[in-house]
Amino acid sequence: MPATSYPKEKINILFLENISDKAVQLFKQNGYTNVKKLSGALSEDELIKEIKDVHLLGIRSKTQITEKVLNAAKKLQAIGCFCIGVNQVNLKAATKQGVVVFNAPYSNTRSVAELVIGLSIMLIRRIADKNKAAHEGIWLKDAKGSFEVRGKTLGLVGYGNIGSQVSVLAEALGMKVLFYDVETKLPLGNASSCKSLKELVSQADIVSLHVPETAQTKNLINKTNLKYFKKGSILINYARGEVIELPALAKALKDGDLSGAAIDVFPWEPEKSGDKFETPLQGLPNVILTPHIGGSTEEAQQNIGEDVSAKLFNYLEKGITNGSHTVPAIGLPPVDGAHRILHIHNNVPGVLSAINTQLSNHHINIVGQYLKTNDSIGYVVLDVDRKLSKQAIELMKELKDTIKLRLLY
Repeated sequence: MPATSYPKEKINILFLENISDKAVQLFKQNGYTNVKKLSGALSEDELIKEIKDVHLLGIRSKTQITEKVLNAAKKLQAIGCFCIGVNQVNLKAATKQGVVVFNAPYSNTRSVAELVIGLSIMLIRRIADKNKAAHEGIWLKDAKGSFEVRGKTLGLVGYGNIGSQVSVLAEALGMKVLFYDVETKLPLGNASSCKSLKELVSQADIVSLHVPETAQTKNLINKTNLKYFKKGSILINYARGEVIELPALAKALKDGDLSGAAIDVFPWEPEKSGDKFETPLQGLPNVILTPHIGGSTEEAQQNIGEDVSAKLFNYLEKGITNGSHTVPAIGLPPVDGAHRILHIHNNVPGVLSAINTQLSNHHINIVGQYLKTNDSIGYVVLDVDRKLSKQAIELMKELKDTIKLRLLY
């Protein structure tokens, strides 16, 4: 494998929020010695001070990458979000600056799916209430209001990676599965799709949410939609905090319209473990509240650490951008006998022609070339004659629409 042109000991890598040691190990084992790991998130001002000379940044969900932070990160090549989402990164600003952003959309899928099934059983058996009573010295040996999940209907709002896995596990327990998704999805097993959210919630004994946080999903479950829920049904949200109007849910639980709920994500969440937390759902019967730990298993964290760090490593050493949310996805194997140049530029007409003209005028042979664009930027991978790569770099610096330029090897 060709060595990177920039000395590895000069590459600065910063991992925040106690990212898995697997990520640290990958880079250190491959000769990157300047790897700094911090246990918590940093504020905007703290991050601006830390990020000045950082080439690769690893974060989880608490660290906010604002435009101000990105403006201070003059050397930043890529950000790895060691979690499912990328909401914490200003993707528009990152795209504008040619910073590659990766995440791990599938790595904790199983962890969340298993927990949703476990919660379904716990809530339909009213274990939360019986557990609380037992801790208070009260013996509640009673079958009233406790049911099996077998034969019950599970309604999935969102049928993506997690929702479809929950579907398979639920059918194995003998449940009937309905789902509603804004996109057409192929059902797994015997699951059936519903034409509307109202149709789904009116039939389901248990409703589980598996949607992203968007303008369309904010307060998706509100006081209006809660009226359509089947009497005595259960609501589970291990998706995103803004999806439920919590005061309306609290009222539905108090009024007995719903018989239970499990909530893991909230519109506002404390910054760190041990901080005070408040929600309208506290103290309500048959309600399980957890601190955003749906995907928090050791297996998931290890998978995420391996997945995202591998994407960062492959971009750093090979220029591969598969899975990026900002720079167009390109994955090419190394070419023997050539040097590789990565060129990120504004997506305007004539850039590729200008590159080729500039190199051709100076008799620089292009061994291989690949271009991919999105609405904002273009990404060119160039393999050029080894003897002339430094000259090629200098010539390409002169192109006015260049955002980022790197001689890879």
